[in-house]
Amino acid sequence: MAKSKLLEMHNIGIVVESLDSAISFFEEIGLTLEGRMVVEGEWAGRVTGLGNQKAEIAMMVTPDGHTRLELSRFLSPKTIADHRTAPVNSLGYLRIMFRVDNLDELLSRLTKFSAELVGEVVNFQNIYRLCYIRGVEGILIGLAEQMGNQTTIDILENE
Repeated sequence: MAKSKLLEMHNIGIVVESLDSAISFFEEIGLTLEGRMVVEGEWAGRVTGLGNQKAEIAMMVTPDGHTRLELSRFLSPKTIADHRTAPVNSLGYLRIMFRVDNLDELLSRLTKFSAELVGEVVNFQNIYRLCYIRGVEGILIGLAEQMGNQTTIDILENE
């Protein structure tokens, strides 16, 4: 039997309380709503281990079409934990990082969604301007603006 190989990263999932607010927030960053539906029934519960579940999901896609963000709002069973305000060094889900082309302009637009800088915007070796924000529902988001043609891969290859 041939060894399985990874083909692509299809999506990252985040559970939210307000699907509409989360969709609007991620649209402001630049993702596009690809589709929205209710997922329910015994088959879905077999995949997640939650039993008979019902969730409304929205699939967002990045401009390049390669990566998706699945936003879920569980109707049943109810959510049982909330770690959205955990610090960046917590175990488990950490953050999503997006590369953007005008960080300052995006930050000013995201304030209407009550987004707050976690620390400050920093310069990483004249390659990226980086920051973390708490976005819609306190979700931790990383934003990176590339400053030139060099990437972190270039640094790693030269070490």
